[in-house]
This record gives sequence, C-alpha cells and structure tokens, in this order.
Amino acid sequence: MSTTIDPPKSELVRLANKPPWYTSLFFQLLVAIVAGILIGWIWPDLGSSFKPLADGFIKLIKMLIAPIIFCTVVLGIAHVGDLRSVGRIGVKSLIYFEAVTTFALLFGLVVGNAVKPGAGFSIDPQTLATGADAIAKKTHDGELPHTVEFILSIIPTSVVSAFAENALLQVLFFAVLFGLALAKFGEKGPPVILEFVDHMSHIFFMIIGWVMRLAPLGALGAMAYIIGQYGIGSLASYGKLIGACYLAAALFILILAGIARIFAGVSLWKFLVYIKDEFFLALGTASTEVVLPRIMTKLTNAGCSRTTTGLVVPTGYSFNLDGATLYLSICVLFLAQALGVDLTLGEQITAVLVLMLTSKGMAGVPGSSFLALSATVAAIGHGAIPVAAVALLLGADRIMDSMRVSVNLLGNCVATMVVANWEGQLDKDRMRKVLDGEDVPPLTEHDPMSGELVQVPEEGAITAAPPATADRTSSA
Repeated sequence: MSTTIDPPKSELVRLANKPPWYTSLFFQLLVAIVAGILIGWIWPDLGSSFKPLADGFIKLIKMLIAPIIFCTVVLGIAHVGDLRSVGRIGVKSLIYFEAVTTFALLFGLVVGNAVKPGAGFSIDPQTLATGADAIAKKTHDGELPHTVEFILSIIPTSVVSAFAENALLQVLFFAVLFGLALAKFGEKGPPVILEFVDHMSHIFFMIIGWVMRLAPLGALGAMAYIIGQYGIGSLASYGKLIGACYLAAALFILILAGIARIFAGVSLWKFLVYIKDEFFLALGTASTEVVLPRIMTKLTNAGCSRTTTGLVVPTGYSFNLDGATLYLSICVLFLAQALGVDLTLGEQITAVLVLMLTSKGMAGVPGSSFLALSATVAAIGHGAIPVAAVALLLGADRIMDSMRVSVNLLGNCVATMVVANWEGQLDKDRMRKVLDGEDVPPLTEHDPMSGELVQVPEEGAITAAPPATADRTSSA
C-alpha cells in the first residue's frame, strides 16, 4: 500500500496565492510584442498610427525616473553615511565602464572586419548628396557635447531645472550631495526629512506599479509602429549588417556572462530569467529607461546594496552604453565597406579613440548615434567617406534598437553586480537564493540615525496581477 506525502503547508500557501499564468507581465508582454509585429506587418498604416501608445507609456515612466533616482540614492547614501565609500563606488564604476565600453568598441571592429557587413553595397558617393540634409533632420540639427562641456553639464543650473529637464546625471549629482549632507546632519539627531524621503519613495513606486499595468499596451504600440513605419523589407535590405550586429550582441552577452561569473559569482542566465519581465519590456519599447526603477529594485532585492545600485545604474545609462558602442564600431566599418574603402589599422584605431569620447555624451541627445558616427567619419579624414554617408543607416537604425537595448541593459546589471562585489556590498547567498527562486527574508539594514535594525520596504513588488494576488517576495 503506497503512501502519499503531502507538500509542506508553506508550499500549499504559495501555490494558492500564485496568480493565474495569464496575468503575468511576461506573458502579456510576449503576446503584445507578437501582436504588434503582426499588426505592423499586415496593416502598416494602422501600425504606424499606434505610436502614441508607446510614447504615452514611455512618458509616464520618464516622469517618475528623476524622483525615484533621487529618493533611492539619498536613502542609500544616508544609511551608509560614508563619503569615502561613495567615492570608491564612483571611481570603481568609471574604471569598469571605461574598460568594458572600450572592449566593446574593439570587439565590434573584430566582428566588422570578419563579417564585412558593407561588402557588396557598392554605393556611389555622388548619390549621397541629400544625405547631410537627412541626417540634420534626424538629429534636429543638434550636436554632441564636447568632453569638457559634457562634464560641466553634470552640474545643474539649478536643482529645479535638473528635475524639470529630467537630466538623470544632474539629479544623481544633487542626490549624492543631498544624501551626504543628510547623513552628516543625522549625527545630531534623526532628521524628519529622511523619513519624508522614505515615504515619498513608497509613493513613487506605488505609482510605478499602476503605470506598469499599461506596459503591454506600450510594447504593442512600439512594435506595431516600428514594423509599420520601417517595414519587414528593411530586414532584407540590411540583412548582413543586422546579422553582424545581432551576432556581435549575442557573443558580447556571453562575454558579459563570463564577467558576471568570474567577478561577481553570478549566473547571468539565471539573472536574465529573474528579470525576464523587464527585459521583454525594454525590448518591446526599445527603451531601457522604462525599466530603470524596476531594475534598481530587483538588483537590490537580489543582494546588491542600495548605495551601489543607486549610483551605478543611473550613471551607467550615460557612461556604460555597451550595445551602442558595439553598434557604432560595426557601423564605421559598414560605411567604409559600402563605399569600397579599406580602412587602415591606424584609421580604425582613430575611430575607436573618437568613439571613446563621443559615446559618453550620447544619452538623451536626439539621433545621437548618427552624430557620433558623423564626428567619427570626419575625424578619420578619409576623403572617400563623406559624412553624408551616415544617411545609409537611416533605414536600419530602428531595427537595431532591440540589439542595443538588450546589451545596454544587461551590461549595466553586470556592472552593478561587479562593482557591488568589488566593494564588498554584494550578498552572494541572497543572490543565489533569489536567482534559484527560493524564499528570502525581507531586506533589513541598520538605521544610522537610531542604530536599530529596520526592514527595507519592498517598493518594487509590482506585477501585472492585482496587488491582492501578487507574490511580493518573488516579484520584488
């Protein structure tokens, strides 16, 4: 006579509280992305008209990014209260960013030389007469800031303007100063303002939870617009370039996986499963900004300190654009090959040096990839490659968004884990349990004002399901 063993009571409770599969954000995003592709393919005009859905969702997220970064960084630094620790995290982040983005540029050149994506185009430079006008229209006649100008722009004209213009680096700069001052002031007694910032953080994350219910609509609108506006035909016309970029992205993600394993002891595959909702949302909307708040919360829940996460992730959105730099170096070779020009090793090194500078000022600038490429082509000084040749990429640039977004997002997550481990602020045991799907206790930390152990709020516990059925621990 066989006996049956009943599952533990905790497991029964967890299964009973688990929301239905069709309410998961991952499933809804997957359906929305597929539906968007089909609408854009079958009814291009209808698909192009869906753009407001994507724009509206992205604007809703962006209006909350600056205050969320401010609250997260201020709370993280105020609880550490150590200027030297903040400085070390900043320096280590910049060292990591520069090393990895430079490698990405060189890796892109290797792939471009091996695959030769521009071979066979045989473009006549005389046919590019209108290319300069097309680029000017795409970039709104803008230009990338010079290095000194870019560094000075980190300092806001006023605190209000930093938030009003949604300038993330300026908000981060002010948040660091405010957090340090708050920690110093707290030595005289627990300031009420710290509690106020904490409550504001809860409110903003609650609003993010509401906005995320609209994520499938945003992904649907973005995919329908991209396919409807640019067409499946772009895949055929630029097939070799697109293939080279996505091959480079796949190989680079494997390299990121090695970095995460060696320098942080983390499985990038398990981490990707952990952030699958955010990853698909970023791919669907072609934007990493829309997932910034949730990514920061998930990294914190998985064992990265709040201070490290709050400093590294927002900074990485300007300084650690691995996918963008990978794309740019491949495109430089594509333009040369399409025009039948064989760039020397010296000219390719010049291109890398220029891109090392121009890629740092790309965030938030309209048509920044075209501006960076234009500056690079001009710096190479090869007469056979006119700056107007950059217009050749107009038909394929939007198709590359998914490639750039995926590498940028994973690159910043890996950077956060590596810097946190480097600084001794990565809870590896918690990371392992979270990535294995095990239950973990709520985060706690010592309040520097009272010295007591307090629970860190699970601000990021938001899913597509109604709050009453959401599993807060697993989705944090």
